[in-house]
Amino acid sequence: MTIRLPSVSPLRLDPEVGVEQLDWRRVFGREGRVEVEIGIGKGRFLLACAIARPEVLHFGIEWSNEYLRLVETRAERANLDNVRFVRADASDLVRRAIPEASVSTYYIFYPDPWPKKRHHKRRFLQAANVDALAKTLVPSGWLHVATDHDDYWSVIEPLLDTHPGFARQPAFGGPEFPLPVDGALTNFEAKYEVQRRSRHRGSWRRR
Repeated sequence: MTIRLPSVSPLRLDPEVGVEQLDWRRVFGREGRVEVEIGIGKGRFLLACAIARPEVLHFGIEWSNEYLRLVETRAERANLDNVRFVRADASDLVRRAIPEASVSTYYIFYPDPWPKKRHHKRRFLQAANVDALAKTLVPSGWLHVATDHDDYWSVIEPLLDTHPGFARQPAFGGPEFPLPVDGALTNFEAKYEVQRRSRHRGSWRRR
């Protein structure tokens, strides 16, 4: 498979790879542990992780082109060679393109809650996608989730807690988490702390 990189950034994959089978070695140009953030926003978390752990390969999925350009610019200025990005539908990518047992950790922080009932089918964390997350994680791989939306969390918790592929961890983060968990991890969290909004966090491991 030939991976095409558009002129917008040498770090961004052609979106057509979202319907192809990814080869992480080709994506990054080297072997390494792969971690995936679904919905990177302005990239606060992903870039901090990439700087802190240059040996880990960080893959960011984001739909907003404006945010992607911002994060790519910051990554290029920091001379990061362990990050890659794609503008693609996360559901398609996880279900169809990410190889089985190839991701060490998934981060899903503040996904769009699609609050209107008629839009709930657009939420990322639903049964078919959770199955795909479990399938593509390595054994004992991690899944970290955070949301400020009470209703969405009331769906996420039982969905993951009862899934046969996941085991709930006693606390958010765990020994392998790359950053301190007591601070704001994303731009959303920084804003929510000021606004004193609710925050739900949880961590699961692949059985």
